[in-house]
Amino acid sequence: MNGAQTELMIGRNGSIRCIYAEAISLATLGSLSIARGSHVEPNSDGHWTADLSPVDGPILGPFKHRTEALRAEHEWLTAKWLAHNNRTD
Repeated sequence: MNGAQTELMIGRNGSIRCIYAEAISLATLGSLSIARGSHVEPNSDGHWTADLSPVDGPILGPFKHRTEALRAEHEWLTAKWLAHNNRTD
């Protein structure tokens, strides 16, 4: 999450899936298709949620701090989306 590392999942068909970070230039790997995985937004109470519906996931939160929502978002994407979806490629 801090940009220090990027976990790349390479499918059997050669496709690469990752949670976007600027640790490496992804363009060096080939053609890119970048899509939003979630929306981290404040609610009407000033708390934060991570809406993972773009990847058919849940809404996480509410969290008191944005950093908590970002951390939960990253953990969910890593555990549920990144590894799971790459198994069938």
